[in-house]
Amino acid sequence: MGLTDLSVFLALALALTIASASLVQGNSEGDALYALRRSLSDPDNVLQSWDPNLVCPCTWFHVTCNQDNQVTRLDLGNSNLFGHLVPELGKLDHLQYLELYKNNIQGTIPAELGNLKGLISLDLYNNNISGTIPPSLGKLKSLVFLRLNDNQLNGPIPRALASVSSLKVVDVSNNNLCGTIPTSGPFEHIPLDNFENNPRLEGPELQGLASYDTNCV
Repeated sequence: MGLTDLSVFLALALALTIASASLVQGNSEGDALYALRRSLSDPDNVLQSWDPNLVCPCTWFHVTCNQDNQVTRLDLGNSNLFGHLVPELGKLDHLQYLELYKNNIQGTIPAELGNLKGLISLDLYNNNISGTIPPSLGKLKSLVFLRLNDNQLNGPIPRALASVSSLKVVDVSNNNLCGTIPTSGPFEHIPLDNFENNPRLEGPELQGLASYDTNCV
């Protein structure tokens, strides 16, 4: 085999490797999204295009991908969806926007969402989500918008969120949270209105003087 032939062979091998990796990634992300599809009731057929037989989910409606066919946005706000979130969402490694607001989603927020290291916006407001806010969300170091208002969440506001310096908007109003309102890190600039209508939530927290989980069981 001559040098030219070898170069062509190596170039083809590299192209096949990249294509194969893209297919595997597409399948993995498609599997994660289809797990969400199976967990939801969709009376308006918003998810009709979500065909598990397609290798890449980038052709599905309400899914946005980057130039490398990696899922970066999921836009399903106000879509009349019923059901619950699934831990498989944590496998969408390049997701930046998770928009599922104004639906009828129940159940809890999967701790696996803390694996979405590039997530910028998590909008789950106006649903029927219960349980606690996972402390794992404190691992989302790119998060700017966290809107969980108008649900049925309980428990404290995780102190891990105070270490997310990128946070600009936090709204947890109209839930059943307890404890005290954080005042450190990004919470220093969050309006108190964004915590209102949580009957058991006290605050703002007085550093060193009050335990944040007071009256929080």
